[in-house]
Amino acid sequence: MTQQRPRHAPMPEKPTLDGLEAVWVGRWENEGTYRFDRSRTREEIYSIDTPPPTVSGSLHVGHVFSYTHTDTIARFRRMRGREVFYPMGWDDNGLPTERRVQNHFGVRCDPSVPYDPGFVPPAKPDPKRQIPISRGNFIELCERLTAEDEKAFEELWRRLGLSVDWSLTYATIGDDARAASQRAFLRNLARGEAYQAEAPTLWDVTFRTAVAQAELEDREWPGAFHRVGFTSAGGRGPGDRVWIETTRPELLPACVALVAHPDDERYRPLFGTTVTTPLFGVEVPVLAHHLAEPDKGSGIAMICTFGDVTDVTWWRELDLPTRAVIGWDGRLLPEPPPGVPAEPYAELAGRTVHGARERIVEMLRASGDLEGEPRPVKRAVKFYEKGDRPLEIVTTRQWYIRNGGREPGLRDALLARGGELAWHPPHMKVRYDSWVQGLAGDWLISRQRFFGVPIPVWYPLDAAGEPDRSTPILPPDSMLPMDPSTDVPPGYTEDQRGKAGGFIGDPDVMDTWATSSLTPQIAGGWERDPDLYGRVFPMDLRPQAHEIIRTWLFSTVVRAHLEQDTLPWRNVAISGWILDPDRKKMSKSMGNVVTPLGLLEQYGSDAVRYWAASGRPGTDTAFDTGQIKIGRRLAIKILNASRFVLGLGGEGGQVTEPLDLSMLARLAEVVREATEAFEAYDYTRALERTERFFWEFCDDYLELVKARAYEDGPAARSAHAALREALDVMLRLFAPFLPFVTEEVWSWWREGSVHRAAWPETAGRDGHPGDPEMLPAVAAVLGRVRKAKSDARLSMRAEVSRLTVAGAHADLIRQAQDDLCGAGVIEEFVLRAGDGEPVVEVELA
Repeated sequence: MTQQRPRHAPMPEKPTLDGLEAVWVGRWENEGTYRFDRSRTREEIYSIDTPPPTVSGSLHVGHVFSYTHTDTIARFRRMRGREVFYPMGWDDNGLPTERRVQNHFGVRCDPSVPYDPGFVPPAKPDPKRQIPISRGNFIELCERLTAEDEKAFEELWRRLGLSVDWSLTYATIGDDARAASQRAFLRNLARGEAYQAEAPTLWDVTFRTAVAQAELEDREWPGAFHRVGFTSAGGRGPGDRVWIETTRPELLPACVALVAHPDDERYRPLFGTTVTTPLFGVEVPVLAHHLAEPDKGSGIAMICTFGDVTDVTWWRELDLPTRAVIGWDGRLLPEPPPGVPAEPYAELAGRTVHGARERIVEMLRASGDLEGEPRPVKRAVKFYEKGDRPLEIVTTRQWYIRNGGREPGLRDALLARGGELAWHPPHMKVRYDSWVQGLAGDWLISRQRFFGVPIPVWYPLDAAGEPDRSTPILPPDSMLPMDPSTDVPPGYTEDQRGKAGGFIGDPDVMDTWATSSLTPQIAGGWERDPDLYGRVFPMDLRPQAHEIIRTWLFSTVVRAHLEQDTLPWRNVAISGWILDPDRKKMSKSMGNVVTPLGLLEQYGSDAVRYWAASGRPGTDTAFDTGQIKIGRRLAIKILNASRFVLGLGGEGGQVTEPLDLSMLARLAEVVREATEAFEAYDYTRALERTERFFWEFCDDYLELVKARAYEDGPAARSAHAALREALDVMLRLFAPFLPFVTEEVWSWWREGSVHRAAWPETAGRDGHPGDPEMLPAVAAVLGRVRKAKSDARLSMRAEVSRLTVAGAHADLIRQAQDDLCGAGVIEEFVLRAGDGEPVVEVELA
């Protein structure tokens, strides 16, 4: 239960960090501290396109790291007088959710199974023996599990102190998000930016879905080169052999040509001739292409449809036929492609890729077409980033959105958009440019999965019951969001589904990025809430990690460019990865993540936030409990120092003493530097500068003025006023980083919330300026006194019979000599002005 207490609670006798989160999380919600005021104008609003975390289990410390960075900026902008639009979304569609549901409930989706309104998942799920259920039942389980995860995520985010307006949440599978995603797709389609095509597609055989270029990973994978002989047309003897080296001998029945470099003298005589494939005897041409590598293997390669992405390039540019042999399940098709004899192919039909490879090697060895033994090799192979098996390339019909991969004009326009963005840090722009310049094709957005935003089209069926994909049936906007597998197109009835002359729904869903690329529009109420949309879009900030510049950032730029002809935001702030002690990225797939709840319970939220904010923008940072402990010590020191300052009293005094003015002048410089750092999105520098001053304040200034502060009179009242003014400013400087301890101390003596207080101004000392060099000069002398006592193994309260200071800064030190003598317990103080380096002599009693 949320703890309640009066806003002006008495200052505790023994302040503690324990329990502050329970007090202030509830208070902030009840008082609407972070509630967005939508009556403000666009110029007064600062809007953030907050990353919606993937709801597929639990958050890890990497999430805490990057979301804290965003929160510090949100809090700073709020204190600078902007009304902050800071929503939170949940990315709950897509493959991660499906995998979690399959394992959690022990089920798998089978669209052929009818919907069961009374379905109850197994009491003892077995992930290895998943029971088939209908698509409708499967989606219901996805929604059930994500709702539980979202609740747990929100509780952790609140405990961390994110200053989100929790009335502004959305889910990427929610009605508003689905409607926006489908509306944008239909408009892309109407403008010719979305299209359907039958083409070679990177395919994950485990999940049986297409994979986009942005989702690829290159991984080292073991294989072997097999030296295989093709026979020149009409040739019979060994001298008529053309030897190729391949890691994919199982694709021999898919071979459509051999290819060598046009300048390779060894194979020039063969260009324009044909050879026959071993085992199958299929005649294929020998062609020239500049992508062939003379120094790789035998210098001549077989082109198969399709072994890798280079095969696709050769196939397209050389206008070759297609002989597909690998199916969606990763097994060789039951029937051979046209022109390939059935008898030898039958030995391979239905086998896995690995099994077919083993069998064809046996057959090649027996026929004498394999020279020597396979030569082991490791090579880079393309994987789906969430997959465990190498991708295959199959020919499928998919939906695409134009992204500049095939159109130089659009590519140039998107590069120009990247140049319009303010990048923080600036060097991250290179990643964007490199990705756009390296695009090899348009954005494949369709997925053969179940829990996602459906492709919002139907197809009419002809008299033979075949779909006419050239004339899709489109829903009106008023029908969105819709699901073509259950909704009926205008002019049809449900009993016409799947029948000749009727219709069929598109079975695919959109890639998760096709919806996440619209988060500014979804959160901002595009065409749902025009008033809100006009106040927050384009947004001010997109915070995100660097590895998804190619996916989330680029795709969001694409959608806003196509739909609104603008950037979706003005600034992008890039955070780095969290690394484990071995300097490896923390990720769930690697099993090296740290979950944050235990850290928050052990050290407190402010301490964990301190560690996170110490990670520089765009820089990978090692997880370090030592840094968290430093943050906890800082928060405790803020409590204790604040209690000392406020315990002295002294409201309403004037700052008159030179040392007090010097401290405040130095603080004004800190405010200026912290403000400049935050304006440049460098939260780490703002924290470092504030923390450095705070320890200088505690270790030097407090010790120097402590004796005077306990006295009466104008000099004491000057110390009281300076101490309170400094505390007021420091609490506001620390507030974006340590929201709980600063709010706690603020409540002891100030009205309202520190998080709605104004950010401190830099010109506060103009009325009675001090010399900022005085405090460090006096503190340096006090340090020499302390060292002398420590070396002599004396108490810090031991008396100094004489202190002599000569050289530079003598005049500054003279103005604070009473404070210095009080702090150092100095009997006689001698000052000699001069121009040289300061000389300090300490004579102990």
